[in-house]
Amino acid sequence: MGLLTNILTLPLAPVRGTVWVLDQVLLTAEREYYDPEPVREELRDMEQQLLDGTMTPEEFDRREDDLLDRLEWLEAHQQRLRTDSC
Repeated sequence: MGLLTNILTLPLAPVRGTVWVLDQVLLTAEREYYDPEPVREELRDMEQQLLDGTMTPEEFDRREDDLLDRLEWLEAHQQRLRTDSC
């Protein structure tokens, strides 16, 4: 942007700043939502609970199926993002 453009659009600077902050918040929220690591961590915790006897095998199987489906969906989403950005 040129000097004249910066001077003329100076009143819009707070709006541009707000939009930038909102974009950063959105990007962070998307990264956290699509992060498969919490799902993997929960699977590890569940396995430990199963070994400790604090979780029944039936409950483990049910929750494991849900988490594995979620993990598969997250990994497919990440793969789509990789192929779209290429």
